[in-house]
Amino acid sequence: MTKKRVEVVRLEQNAKLPQYAHAGDNGADLSSTIELTLKPFERALVPCGVSIALDEDHAGLVVPRSGLAARHGISIVNAPGLIDSNYRGEIKVILINLDPKHDFHINVGDRIAQLVIVKAPQVTFNEVNELDITQRAENGFGSSGV
Repeated sequence: MTKKRVEVVRLEQNAKLPQYAHAGDNGADLSSTIELTLKPFERALVPCGVSIALDEDHAGLVVPRSGLAARHGISIVNAPGLIDSNYRGEIKVILINLDPKHDFHINVGDRIAQLVIVKAPQVTFNEVNELDITQRAENGFGSSGV
């Protein structure tokens, strides 16, 4: 498989470049460049110290790390966060501590989120009077069962 190249600029000396933890992973870890403590239900904009250049037909999705979510209730307020192909600023993550009782401490270099690069072409929206019929139709929001 040919890997797509994404140019990355390290904006802070202590910044880690996005990197995959294991072969075959689709999410590359993003790391904090600051130290902070999130109190229960507190949120913070956490800088990652890097910026990236994506091709016009790609986007970056910033998603929560499942281990932080399961063990500590740490998530991303706007999950997934979207990095548009024309954005060249620093990647930052809006973390939230959803644990009702415990603070969560973040150290410099801690992995706080994952970056997934996806194909995301711009489309033309064509207004019509009705859509084609599918088996699912308008069924959603739990229609497939528990």
